[in-house]
Amino acid sequence: MPRIYIIDVTNRDGVQTSRICLSKLEKTIINIYLNNFGVFQSEFGFPFTHHEINYLNANLELAEMKVISPMRLGGWVRAIPGDIELAFKNVPKIKYLNLSISTSAQMIKHKFQGKLAEKDVIKAMQKSVNLALQKGGRQLGVNAEDASRTDLKYLIEFALAAKEAGASRIRYCDTLGYDSPFSIYQRVTTLAEKVKIPIELHCHNDLGLAVANSLSGAKAALDAGVDAYINTCVNGVGERAGNADIVSVVLAIMYSQGIEKKYKLGEGIKLDVAWRMCKYASYALNIPIPINQPGIGANAFAHESGIHADGALKNRRNYELYDYEDLGRGEPEIIDTGRQITVGEYSGIKGFRNVYAKLAVKFRDDREAAEVLELARYANVHNQKPLVNEELRFIAKYPKIAKKIFQMSC
Repeated sequence: MPRIYIIDVTNRDGVQTSRICLSKLEKTIINIYLNNFGVFQSEFGFPFTHHEINYLNANLELAEMKVISPMRLGGWVRAIPGDIELAFKNVPKIKYLNLSISTSAQMIKHKFQGKLAEKDVIKAMQKSVNLALQKGGRQLGVNAEDASRTDLKYLIEFALAAKEAGASRIRYCDTLGYDSPFSIYQRVTTLAEKVKIPIELHCHNDLGLAVANSLSGAKAALDAGVDAYINTCVNGVGERAGNADIVSVVLAIMYSQGIEKKYKLGEGIKLDVAWRMCKYASYALNIPIPINQPGIGANAFAHESGIHADGALKNRRNYELYDYEDLGRGEPEIIDTGRQITVGEYSGIKGFRNVYAKLAVKFRDDREAAEVLELARYANVHNQKPLVNEELRFIAKYPKIAKKIFQMSC
């Protein structure tokens, strides 16, 4: 039976969102959370972009160290030789890539402006896939940008050409959130039946349908006999109105009528990581979690009206579809309202040791403590906000990796 796998794009599409950003340390911590959550692959950045190089290589080192494992780390490139050459030059150990090119008549005409015709798009894509495979890439995804507005006959031709070139899957991009659950089911069914290749669903939320479209597209792929890969972002961030929210997608697969039991997630999802992962991402992105966010919002398990409160107290299934404990919720959060010592760019050794002692982190000697203090100072400048426990522990445990992350190439 084909399965549904999660490819999270928070560290690529998420950080392309206007007015938000993540430091390289924050992206690393999110990768660790995604790995612990059981994500199949994180699209962790742009290997042709100079300021990403040290971060990408450092995260691949973490993968070799089994800190980020078994989750794969995949890069995003345009389907042009220059990007691919730079990707393997800058990040020699990268193995997984998604190669992207626009396929709709709208974009071929008004984005490429006569530079490429439909046949040229296919040639460019095949040339790029061949080059990436020659350079050592494997398990390549090919992105059909604006697939939802692409003529279906041409999309099938494009996908067949990608498969022939050696692509492992096709990313069906609903770039403008134009699809409905009905249209995407029909289109993906036809595409999967004709091409017989795993389908990756990349849905945007411009019409509020990203999660619904992702599930419908995945159902279509599985019904046609191929695996489905759903693209998500933590807390639903992403360009414009966002991408499909990772927790909502997983909950919908696990509990929605007609999907649960029949359509299975790939092995390894650990839903109890959700609460901590989403809280950290909210802090890192500086975007509050909406009060009504599925599973994670403050009101997701809140009951006030008499009928609902009475019913929930009698049996939680009366008004709760799933358990808050399953998401890692339920433990009280302790907020220290007394004296607080924090670590920042001007911290001294006494305050630094006090903070790490509360985290039960011990140093071999004063020299090691001084080295980690210096890194913590860099991290504070790097993040431009107070360091949280996950970040402080990471710096102390992997100081060499942290040092690489804080350095950027020009």
